[in-house]
Amino acid sequence: MPRYAEDHDRYDDSNRAFLQAFMARSTMTFTQAKPVLAAIFSIKDDEQVSPEDITEDDLQTYIAAANSAISPFDLEIRSILPQIEINNNNDPPPAPERVYALVNTTSDALTQLATTYSADEIAFVKRILDAMFDTYNTRRQEAMVISSMQALQLAKAGAGDANRRESGTQQQATQGGAAQSLTMTQAETMLKQLVEQGWFEKSRKGYYRLSPRGLMELRGWLVAAYNDEGIRKIKFCAACRDIITAGQRCGDRDCTGRLHDHCMRNFFCMQQAESCPVCKTAWPGDRYVGERAITMSDPAAQRARRSAANTQQAEAGPSTQFTLPELDVEDEADGGLCYNLKAAYGACREAFGPAMTLSGAIRTSRIEGFEHSRAAGHRVTYAYKILLTERALV
Repeated sequence: MPRYAEDHDRYDDSNRAFLQAFMARSTMTFTQAKPVLAAIFSIKDDEQVSPEDITEDDLQTYIAAANSAISPFDLEIRSILPQIEINNNNDPPPAPERVYALVNTTSDALTQLATTYSADEIAFVKRILDAMFDTYNTRRQEAMVISSMQALQLAKAGAGDANRRESGTQQQATQGGAAQSLTMTQAETMLKQLVEQGWFEKSRKGYYRLSPRGLMELRGWLVAAYNDEGIRKIKFCAACRDIITAGQRCGDRDCTGRLHDHCMRNFFCMQQAESCPVCKTAWPGDRYVGERAITMSDPAAQRARRSAANTQQAEAGPSTQFTLPELDVEDEADGGLCYNLKAAYGACREAFGPAMTLSGAIRTSRIEGFEHSRAAGHRVTYAYKILLTERALV
């Protein structure tokens, strides 16, 4: 029995104080809740209570009481484990701490943003979500993240927006006319606010992804928006059944086997074999979901691509011509903003020396080809993306 739970059979001012403290935050963990509950108990019991005296049972008791009070308003405090990733040296992941968030159980979560942001800003958020869960979430590469540069490029309301999937919220937001573009400054400010408010997370390498709060708030909407008959963009961990945006996947691209990093080790320990929970084949351990699908791609494939690029360069002659590495159709669908630019930049420097920049090579017509392109327009787009990202790749 928790130390303080037995006194909380009725909803009193201490429960109201806890709920108000929770509503003032976008999310809360047990570690963050301990000083809050300690302060509440200190006032309630008129004696000093240390945060270390607070137990998880105390937190669960107050959450249960809060949920009973707010359920008539279609609100609920829910929890999820964060989508953490193991270290690059394959060290065991740190134990994740459960995240609690106040969630609207009925309305489209994007509707809640409409109380803070304009219709054009909501359309910008929708373009980012489309990029995360559609453009950069393919059969070949389940990244579900977007770089800072890619996000800022979405500040412009393109003509393609009309063909994107639309939620009821966006349809309502754009009834008065087409969505207008944001300035780069406006887009940067909004991205910062979305991180501060707990909707997005930004990694050390500058990639944005949906936060635990965002996943809880948008779970139903994500499934409805991106999972169609025969197409399952939103996938779930085979162990905990929560949405997976960071972890590992089965080596078979047609298999639905996915596991969070923090679920994987316990799951394999329980089944006493490192095999896919769905198809039962050997688990590869190097097929990633999330940011690592970009940053830790197969080294053998990278070496093969560099070798092919060097062979093309040797045949063309080092002084006058150079051909960018060829990309397959799925690379092109990914937007070419993972391996494409880094490989092209690296191959260019190998061919022309470290002093040669991509922009300089393009200006002097020393790069030709773009074999991955299916239309001339893609060539211009690809060259433009190279110019935009060159500084980030140096």
